[in-house]
Amino acid sequence: MTGADALERFLGGLTARDASDHTRRSYATSVTAYLAWLDERGIDWRRPGRNDLRAYLEVLSDGRSRSSVAQRLAAIRSFYRFAARHELCAGDPWGAIATPRQPKRLPQVLEAREVEQLLAVIDEEGAGAAAGTSRAPVLTAALVLRDRALVETAYAAGLRISELASASLGSVDLGRGEIRVVGKGRKERIGLLGRPARAAIAAYLEDGRPVLIARRAPAGGSGLTEPPSEVFLNQRGAPLGVRGLRFRLDRLRQRAGLPLGVSPHTLRHSFATHLLDGGADLRVVQELLGHESLATTQIYTHVSGARLRSAYLDAHPRARSATRPT
Repeated sequence: MTGADALERFLGGLTARDASDHTRRSYATSVTAYLAWLDERGIDWRRPGRNDLRAYLEVLSDGRSRSSVAQRLAAIRSFYRFAARHELCAGDPWGAIATPRQPKRLPQVLEAREVEQLLAVIDEEGAGAAAGTSRAPVLTAALVLRDRALVETAYAAGLRISELASASLGSVDLGRGEIRVVGKGRKERIGLLGRPARAAIAAYLEDGRPVLIARRAPAGGSGLTEPPSEVFLNQRGAPLGVRGLRFRLDRLRQRAGLPLGVSPHTLRHSFATHLLDGGADLRVVQELLGHESLATTQIYTHVSGARLRSAYLDAHPRARSATRPT
């Protein structure tokens, strides 16, 4: 079997496992480039030698970051593991090759006061709309209600951006304080909503979303289509997608004076860290995040520990002096 045929089967396997389109594209790009490199040199993809692999590793490392190299190698190794399981090759030839490790980076986390800063800039926009300083105060007020519901929901339930974008009206139960989401691998879980999040969503659904729904454009002269089922809409009454969510949060980040790099996922990181800071059990946090493995959740214990150490150094009278006079 050719490498191209094996790759086609591998990508089909990813689809069967409900891998995201982004994952399929990324793996396809990485493995296709690798197979093309082998083919140009007449190397059988099933039996490349160590020197061949070291040469390709040098090609990969030229001008790329460690994380980029690691991502490409992860795709190639996943391809070989699939091929070995289906007896298309003997095994993963990369197993005997030492590859660069990614530096471990702690996730960026907001302080609770920084989350409040995000919410404060939303409230400022709302105050402007109420005072009539906006060119379209009714629309602005609706978007303010939406943005507050967005931030409160993302932070309260620790949702991924894709989960936030796809959340439907039927998935929200304000009475129980729950939101049902479908995460990675099409696995369903329940996110919890505190009182501020429930109040923000209720206000948006009552006074904000209907304004956005009313702004939908007719569908090709045949009248309006059925209203979208997604909770969060853009100013044209269409579902607010992942790109729109990222753009909107970045605008809020800038206005709040928060550092570059704060993203929707930062709210998820903050959710997990603040739970642990408050004494939540690690396995409870794992369940709320929808992590397959507890090891994935454990990185937040390092974040929390770093925050505790910082608080100790700032507060303890003997922590900041290495020596004391005798």
